[in-house]
Amino acid sequence: MESEYKPREIEPVVQERWTREQCFAAVEDDSREKFYCLSMFPYPSGKLHMGHVRNYTIGDVISRYQRMCGRNVLQPMGWDAFGLPAENAAIANGVPPAEWTRANIEYMRGQLNRLGFAYDWNRELATCDPDYYRWEQWLFTRLLKKGLVYRAKSVVNWDPVDQTVLANEQVVEGRGWRSGAVVEQREIPQWFLRITDYADELLADLDRLEGWPDAVRTMQANWIGRSEGVEIDFAIRGQAAPVTVFTTRPDTLMGATYMALAADHPLVTAREADDPELAAFCRECRSGGTAAADLETRDKRGYRLDIEAVHPLSGEGLPVYVANFVLMGYGTGAIMSVPAHDQRDWDFARAYDLPIKPVIAMADGASPDVTQEAFSDRGNLIDSGEFTGLDFDAAFAAIADRLEAGGWGRRRVQYRLRDWGISRQRYWGCPIPVIHCEGCGAVSVPEADLPVRLPEDVTPAGAGSPLPGRADFVEVNCPQCGKPARRETDTFDTFVESSWYFARYACPDNDTAMLDSRANYWLPVDQYIGGVEHAILHLLYARFFQKLLRDEGLSAPDEPFARLLTQGMVLKDGAKMSKSKGNTVDPQAMIDHYGADTVRLFMMFAAPPEQSLEWSDAGVEGAFRFLKRLWRLVADHAATGPAPLADPDALDEGQMAMRRKLHETIAKVGDDIGRRYTFNTAIAAVMELCNALARFDDDSPGGQAVRQEALDAVVRMLTPIVPHVAEVLWQGLGHRDDLLDAEWPIHDPAALARDEVELVVQINGKVRGRIRVAADLDDDAIEAAAREEPNVARHLTDQAVRKRIVVPGKLLNLVV
Repeated sequence: MESEYKPREIEPVVQERWTREQCFAAVEDDSREKFYCLSMFPYPSGKLHMGHVRNYTIGDVISRYQRMCGRNVLQPMGWDAFGLPAENAAIANGVPPAEWTRANIEYMRGQLNRLGFAYDWNRELATCDPDYYRWEQWLFTRLLKKGLVYRAKSVVNWDPVDQTVLANEQVVEGRGWRSGAVVEQREIPQWFLRITDYADELLADLDRLEGWPDAVRTMQANWIGRSEGVEIDFAIRGQAAPVTVFTTRPDTLMGATYMALAADHPLVTAREADDPELAAFCRECRSGGTAAADLETRDKRGYRLDIEAVHPLSGEGLPVYVANFVLMGYGTGAIMSVPAHDQRDWDFARAYDLPIKPVIAMADGASPDVTQEAFSDRGNLIDSGEFTGLDFDAAFAAIADRLEAGGWGRRRVQYRLRDWGISRQRYWGCPIPVIHCEGCGAVSVPEADLPVRLPEDVTPAGAGSPLPGRADFVEVNCPQCGKPARRETDTFDTFVESSWYFARYACPDNDTAMLDSRANYWLPVDQYIGGVEHAILHLLYARFFQKLLRDEGLSAPDEPFARLLTQGMVLKDGAKMSKSKGNTVDPQAMIDHYGADTVRLFMMFAAPPEQSLEWSDAGVEGAFRFLKRLWRLVADHAATGPAPLADPDALDEGQMAMRRKLHETIAKVGDDIGRRYTFNTAIAAVMELCNALARFDDDSPGGQAVRQEALDAVVRMLTPIVPHVAEVLWQGLGHRDDLLDAEWPIHDPAALARDEVELVVQINGKVRGRIRVAADLDDDAIEAAAREEPNVARHLTDQAVRKRIVVPGKLLNLVV
């Protein structure tokens, strides 16, 4: 083999063979245990960034390790290709989004291949391809028939310049993230999926996801937000219909001093036409974002209506305000305000000089001081009539009973989770398969007419979707009555495409069904990998979709992902890499200079996968130096000719010690990679073994045999991480079989046995010496040997030992 490590020469040759021989094509095989490893697919932005490289290297290491353990591995790759960024790029570059997207896919596919990822490219998919989105259109029509899809008006963030709905995270300080226009809250028709029908199951099944990080499960549970409370009807003087509120704190009911309504509450909108001042205030309320965080930080402002609510228990009249911190999309659009025990209500009450009445005592039974802030703790009730003295649980039950008996309220379980609004007023997305007919209403596109293809010869101008102006797209006949009708011009939220792609990878070539039996072979995904920023929406929607697929008889598992790993960010100088900060590192430049294996090695060595990784040029250089040292170790050994097989019974003490080090390393690395996913400590252990091999100066047949066994194992242990150089080194060690078919090394328990062990001796926790003793020595004999060590004896003198702690094979601690 060559004497020098030349990655730019060896990596293309190895990659070409993998491609030519279809080495990573997965085939269903019931005789083998399957392992489906999936990294979240990328948006085809044009270039990979270091976050991509880290994510996909983690997945590739796990996939290659599982293959070496004998499992039937599937690792696919595709493209999350729809979305607003492509429209923005098209506007900037004057090209259709389809052209821009597909060109980026071609380039990024080449980048992924340069990194040597073991993907089954036969299963590649792009969500913008009609043969993919056809099936989510098909599923939509089925769900529409079942009532799991509906159309309703909803208050949304509306960008008046881009003429589109914005997600809460796209509203920055009340303005559209791209246009900078002041965002309006508009009520427009939207399509919804009834995810709330699955809220209980989505919440309960979190307990079954033992392979998920606790933090992610907690975030999902909080997002679903199950809460037990009471719906309370407040009569409005002079009106037949009451206003209903929901509260989780009925114990504070006797402290309610006013009511607050959303600007879009029916009681408010009915009065706007006759009250210009109210109408102006409501317009102001409807500007800005709808995120809960935005509402909390706003100055609390209100407008008093000329109506009065009636307290259901006391009969007292309560003033009614329109408030800018109440939205129709949250709860009932009305709240009972208890300023003594809710800080938001307290802020508003202080601003408008409203009563603040404490009804919950502090722990010592005293009335809280609410002159400076609200007291939100639970406690016993005070100044609450017949309920005074009750604790929270007793007060909850008693007040709920009283309200139910009087017909003024009812116990309810409510969720923070709202039905999923899936329609977007954008061009570059999957068309919603609905036709609007004046006579028949909203009609599903017949299955035979699917897919509804998105016109791709379009270059958006920037203001609104171009689809409504495309007569060849919009003007159709109604499938039911045959009369002229109009096609729906909204497109799906791109989360829809990413909510089922993992299942389609199992059978992407099926042109007659969304999924087939292969999905049941591969699913659930055994290991899913991606950023923690997707912990709520994407993962929640994917879980929901898997349950929809199950209930449609398309896929058996209840959950899509058995195990989840959320990798940390890649930082430089303590900040997340981004173009705006000017601190990015081009992966392609690193690959060109050092080779893919060096980049992969650094990514896995620099930090545990779930922690942030600090980019270091010196660290990359260090990884490259290690691979060069490893190459020299193998080259020097190979130059001596074929080595004999190791005979454990014929080894001398030094050879046995080297072999023991090898098998200790194999045991640790197998656990680090296979169970703990601490790739950095696995690499450190292999590096330490290589250092020991470099010091192992034994050219005898026994020494050569041990060195051959060790280097064979080193190459196999590093194969998942640095597969290109490993393949060449494997051949250099004299193997003619394919490294891709090699098994993961298994440690030999007999090699770990020791005749003697070295123990650290501590006195009161401080190291005072080291002793070598027989491995099977009992605790009394170990202490006797320790007392013979001069430094230990000096620190013991005549002191009595009160306690003895022995950690077998490691230490003795004497407490005096």
